[in-house]
Amino acid sequence: MSKKKKIERGPDNIEAVENVLSRSEQFIEDNQKLLTTIVLVVVAIVGLYLAYHKWYLKPLDEEANSQMFVAEQYFERDSFNLALNGDLNYPGFLAIIDEYSSTQAANLANYYAGISYLQLGQFENAVEYLSSFDSEDKMLKPISLGAIGDAYMELKNTEKAIEYYQKAGNFVENDFTSPLYLMRAGLALESIKDYKGALKQYRVIKEKYKNTTEGRTIDKYIDKAEILAKD
Repeated sequence: MSKKKKIERGPDNIEAVENVLSRSEQFIEDNQKLLTTIVLVVVAIVGLYLAYHKWYLKPLDEEANSQMFVAEQYFERDSFNLALNGDLNYPGFLAIIDEYSSTQAANLANYYAGISYLQLGQFENAVEYLSSFDSEDKMLKPISLGAIGDAYMELKNTEKAIEYYQKAGNFVENDFTSPLYLMRAGLALESIKDYKGALKQYRVIKEKYKNTTEGRTIDKYIDKAEILAKD
């Protein structure tokens, strides 16, 4: 067995450690005012950040949500113009975005505005507002990405539509949004005669989502894409 080498603890090592400690103490002593100032600045920044969120941003977000309530009701009733522009008493999503831009309510209003524009056939506006929606929500985010794909399809930009359908289908694995947008990606790929690409999307649906609406009919799409991919 090999012997472990013992760490020497002679006078030279002790002296070296003491020198390091002395230099550290001297640095702190020489820069005490600077270090104190840095600590105070950091504490002040953190305090201001917390105060901003608690005393300004949170109440503002609550106010924005209360103002947006009527616009959401119009949206649910498919009254998309009123949802966007509001009525004589309450603002629409566009006003919420402008007046409460730093709030989560305004961020959500981007989603609603984008979907509203999509329904109204204003596809460039739909892309603009949906692209401004920032979220990691497992349902709203893939829907927003898929809606951007729908808008690009209407704008005849199939390549961009496929990009966003794939993002939507792969954002999170669930039985609702994933097979829905993977299927749309496959159909869009077929439309530009990329049958191998379409087949790839269909096979993912068969493998992972066979019990969904798309999964139960996917075999015929696979069969068709396999035949066309060989030509």
